Amino acid sequence: MSSPWSPERVISNEKAVMMIEKQFPQLKPVSIQVFGEGFDNSVFLVNEQFVFRFPRREIAVNLLRVENRLLPVAAPLLPIPVPDPIFQGNQEEGYPWPFAGYKLLSGKPLSCLTPEQRMLSVEPLAKFLKTLHAFPINEAEKLGVPYDELGRTDIFKRKPMLEANIEKAKELGLIGEQEQERLHLFLSTVWKPFEDDSKTLVHGDFHIRNMLVDDSGRVSAVIDWGDAHIGSPAIDLSIVYSFIPAEGRDYFFQLYGNVTPEIKMIARFRAVYSLIMLLLYGDSQKDERLVNEGRTALGLALDN
Repeated sequence: MSSPWSPERVISNEKAVMMIEKQFPQLKPVSIQVFGEGFDNSVFLVNEQFVFRFPRREIAVNLLRVENRLLPVAAPLLPIPVPDPIFQGNQEEGYPWPFAGYKLLSGKPLSCLTPEQRMLSVEPLAKFLKTLHAFPINEAEKLGVPYDELGRTDIFKRKPMLEANIEKAKELGLIGEQEQERLHLFLSTVWKPFEDDSKTLVHGDFHIRNMLVDDSGRVSAVIDWGDAHIGSPAIDLSIVYSFIPAEGRDYFFQLYGNVTPEIKMIARFRAVYSLIMLLLYGDSQKDERLVNEGRTALGLALDN
């Protein structure tokens, strides 16, 4: 069985240049360099000004289409910069899917931030999510944003998956005994179905890998909107536990607005779930930085 992270189609630099120059001649001559490889997309830096994303898997195509409809409407409303797909490309012979290009956003992947640096982002993150979650659902529906079809808050579905991934992480040496004990203690508190039926527009994959920070460590951009959907705000509020120190969480919720203990519990569960996945992904890609950041974030998520 192939890895869930194995690409189905990897586009070459030469093919990407040909497609970009043909469909967007204003960018000629195109200089290009690989900018990253995600779960679903090959990413290129073009002319040192723009980021182009090409789907690597069929599943990513509809996700890209949702981004292309949503982000031009949502981007001007949000207080933290997000990608705006100003270039929307079409399939060509030899590459069967659409692609998109955005202005390069300022910032860098977060790395080794101190608690003091993380606290700088409490206010901007609270205002960002408050604004995003206030986006009218009927407008999101008109833009073709789907509802959650993956059971992201289904405890009976997700808890066994998380437990299996914890065992994998343990076997690979990605988590130690103390972390295992804390994880099992936390999971012992997660046992009943999620009953809150609140629905908002959500980013859907809001974790440490999809944020950029400036030189001070303050969040400067939120990227990778392929999982945007209409679902529980708890999905996005997981960032409160995976990024913000425990001492900043009350202030975050003062700014964002009160949420129920149940939503907070599911948000923490989603943080742990995503971080274990990131640890496994980072290890599979031999990405030591991501593994280290995942461990740090997991520690934060398990702090009360």
